[in-house]
Amino acid sequence: MTTEEQIDFFFKPESIALIGASPNPEKLSCTILENLLKMGFQGNIYPINPGYQEIRGLKCYPASNEIKDKIDIAIFAVPASTVLEILNGPVENIKGAIIVSSGFREIGPEGKEMEVRLKEILKTKKIRAMGPNCLGIYDTASKVDTFFISSDKVERPSKGGVSVLTQSGSFAAMIMDEMANEGAGVARVVSYGNKVDVDESDCLEFLAGDEATKAVALYIEDVENGCRFLAAASRCVQKKPVVALKVGKREPGAKAASSHTGAVSGRYEAYEAAFRKAGIIEVESYEALKDACKVLNRYPLVKGKRVLIITDGGGIGISIADACEEAGLRVPDISIEAVSKLRKKLPTFASVRNPVDLTGSVKDEHYVDALQEAFGEEYDLAIVSLLWGPPLLSKGVAEKIRAFASNCAKPVLICSPGGRFSREMASAFIAIGMPVFFTPESAVRAAVVLCGGKIN
Repeated sequence: MTTEEQIDFFFKPESIALIGASPNPEKLSCTILENLLKMGFQGNIYPINPGYQEIRGLKCYPASNEIKDKIDIAIFAVPASTVLEILNGPVENIKGAIIVSSGFREIGPEGKEMEVRLKEILKTKKIRAMGPNCLGIYDTASKVDTFFISSDKVERPSKGGVSVLTQSGSFAAMIMDEMANEGAGVARVVSYGNKVDVDESDCLEFLAGDEATKAVALYIEDVENGCRFLAAASRCVQKKPVVALKVGKREPGAKAASSHTGAVSGRYEAYEAAFRKAGIIEVESYEALKDACKVLNRYPLVKGKRVLIITDGGGIGISIADACEEAGLRVPDISIEAVSKLRKKLPTFASVRNPVDLTGSVKDEHYVDALQEAFGEEYDLAIVSLLWGPPLLSKGVAEKIRAFASNCAKPVLICSPGGRFSREMASAFIAIGMPVFFTPESAVRAAVVLCGGKIN
């Protein structure tokens, strides 16, 4: 049996039990149950708590062994000591556990000892587990949401093609909230915390064959089995892009990681070499990982690194060109033939170099004219920047550019700097599924990801 088969029930569950269920809104389990119901999970949900007979219209059971059904996922929302007590009892019908409870190795020697005991019990009982000290799974494919943070406080992204793997629950919540706010979707988000059992390697092996996942984003504090990770990542990269952010590179971050999930970060140079060997695209910051998630939801990787830049403001075009060159991308000149055609279609004062500057006289159709005539075989992707001040530019430009991008088979990235009005206008692109980047640097970071990562 492959690892993919061993943990697939976490991502295709038919039944979920919530151990420690409560109607008390001050309890984490109350929020978890609310999120499961709101998400629209189609399988059976079993609240477990001997203190209640019914919660939210669902029959409440005193213990898991009172449930005749096989439980694919048992969510443990009880104190750490109670987790061990329950697992030591009759739990033969539980296949997988998501242990959101904290109080294990992240708190020190006593917690570490409890986690060792937890690992031994899970192995004896043959239960696969995520956590402890985690949020678990947010899954738009199977409609599972085990997070104990309400959707009023952290927005949930719509269905997309990127799956996110992270040790950190706060990171999972942060990137989900921002991606939802910017109209980007996800397939699956997995917060696995202290990794007592299931880790990034298990998840990568599953996601490699997962049709719902088109790309994978990794937030890594530490990897315990480097050889296994390298093998799993390499297999996944053969089928879809994998992007990683390694944190705890330096001493202060490494110390923070140790107190956060009990992680032992190791030398960053070893991770850098492993990423390179596996073909993982490494990014340098949270913002860069978010940019990667947004762009990989829409576009596949490209084979070259040649960028066409089109804008209606000379300064922003220069900024994008500079950022491209600094990142190792190329900004080649436009061909003489294309220049001739552009001069016939664009405003008199337009600059027909690369970047193409459409000036303040721009109309919606000029962007499409520039793309049609200049975006030829000599370019691998285009960055289209819109400043919304010109009087003849409207939201209608979004549909015109989308129509072109849908038929050209090469990525067209949208850069829309500015404040409230610019964000409102740029929402026209987001509404039709085109990711928007709000700074030149952000758009270029996304371009670098599409070109395969760091360019020397």
